[in-house]
Amino acid sequence: MVRPPLDPFTAQEFTLPAGSEIYRVASNSRPVNEFNPGQGAPTRWAFFGDPPVPVLYGAEGEVAAVCETLLHDIPQDGGLLVPSAYRNKVAARLLIRRDIRLASFMGTGLRTLKVDARDLTESDPTTYGETVQWAAAAHSAGFDGVAWMSKRCNTDRAYVLFGDKISAVDLEIDPGYARIFAQGPDRDWLIDLCGPLHIEVAVKGA
Repeated sequence: MVRPPLDPFTAQEFTLPAGSEIYRVASNSRPVNEFNPGQGAPTRWAFFGDPPVPVLYGAEGEVAAVCETLLHDIPQDGGLLVPSAYRNKVAARLLIRRDIRLASFMGTGLRTLKVDARDLTESDPTTYGETVQWAAAAHSAGFDGVAWMSKRCNTDRAYVLFGDKISAVDLEIDPGYARIFAQGPDRDWLIDLCGPLHIEVAVKGA
């Protein structure tokens, strides 16, 4: 059980300055700087609002971005990454064009909010109906999104950005970086990444 956020909500601010980079893994069916308008299963920080507030997830580094997406549901002791989970996915790097104000759900930011990581940013998916209230509180308090330490790659920060506070024009797609996981060197990179993590990347089948 995740307790409700404090009222008033007085989170520490974490600023991503203009010029910062965000890595993300997304479907190849839409621009990688496009926000999800409210489609798909509930996540830790989405969806809330009526109509739903669009969101975009990203991470500080490319490995964290992969861990938080392609490897999200694979058990810690290993498993199989099937082709249908990665063959239509790409990795991209977004360049932040203006300062972005995020609510800090990490470090002393958690103490400020009187909550532990295990009860908010590391809780299990059954709590998503409760953790999303914290994203809604950050949104109502005027933040552009939330920053926390990735549960699955806890050396790196993860981010969720709110699409009614930030627009796609604030997130420039960096033409100098891309990974297409369906085949070739980028699939090989994924295989090499997953091997030491006890994850087999299947190259045939569904």
